[in-house]
Amino acid sequence: MRKPIGRMRKPIGTVIADCIIVFFMLIIIIVMIYPIWNTLAVSLNEARDSIKGSIYLFPREFSLFNYQSIFKTDKIFKALLVSVARTVITVFLNVFCSALLAYILSRKDFVFRKFLTTFMVLTMYLNAGLIPQFALYRNLGLYNNFLVYIVPSLVGAFNVIVIRTYINTLPVSLSESAKIDGASELKVFFRIVLPMCMPVLATVALWVAVGAWNDWFTSFIFAPKQELSTMQYEMMKILSSSMQSGVRQPDYLAGQSGALRSMVTPNSLRAAMTIVATLPILVVYPFLQKYFVTVNIGSVKE
Repeated sequence: MRKPIGRMRKPIGTVIADCIIVFFMLIIIIVMIYPIWNTLAVSLNEARDSIKGSIYLFPREFSLFNYQSIFKTDKIFKALLVSVARTVITVFLNVFCSALLAYILSRKDFVFRKFLTTFMVLTMYLNAGLIPQFALYRNLGLYNNFLVYIVPSLVGAFNVIVIRTYINTLPVSLSESAKIDGASELKVFFRIVLPMCMPVLATVALWVAVGAWNDWFTSFIFAPKQELSTMQYEMMKILSSSMQSGVRQPDYLAGQSGALRSMVTPNSLRAAMTIVATLPILVVYPFLQKYFVTVNIGSVKE
């Protein structure tokens, strides 16, 4: 009678190597997660108690007053609405326009395909500078205009190249058979190319969303009007004010009552603002993660 074959044991060298890899991966995970976790703990801690320090993983005195003090001001709430509107509109238009241009550049019968591709690549390396850019935006009527967040971001050169590379990997027979059946270029684009490009479009959408949500420099230079202020710009002003004022309260809370101002500190405000600004991206990321693809730029030769 045969003895049952037991489970094959791994060599001792392989086991040691696996343990070392797991150990270093755990260290990397802790190093990446701890700053966010610690910031969350500080933001949920009572502000005056957080001055004592020694808050690491969990708040010592739980309180939501830091977040209440932020959203009790109209500036933050309006800035949050502007940031959400800007991000949603920018993502939709940028992905659509970039995909449309990428499809055009992927057609081998398009005469100016190489010229436009070279021109776009040059824009990624050459920049006229901030002063000509400011003069251009002002002459176009974009200064202190909500469109300054949208129009310059309609097309991204890198996004176009990434989407075009992905389109080139699709079977040409699909579009050719559709054209034989009488489909126009637009119908091929909307009915065949776009549905098949959902992975790369979702990836590009996440890139654009993170860039639009985290951008404060555009508000600082081109849209200083309070009505157009974004969430990140308001957070930058809080950070700058708290760094300059030291232990005093930042100017951001100048209009608040004395009782409220005595219960918040610059450190607690920075922590709460960081969590508020980061949370939307963390919420959206899991839904787009399954669409992530590895795009090898230049892997398709023309």
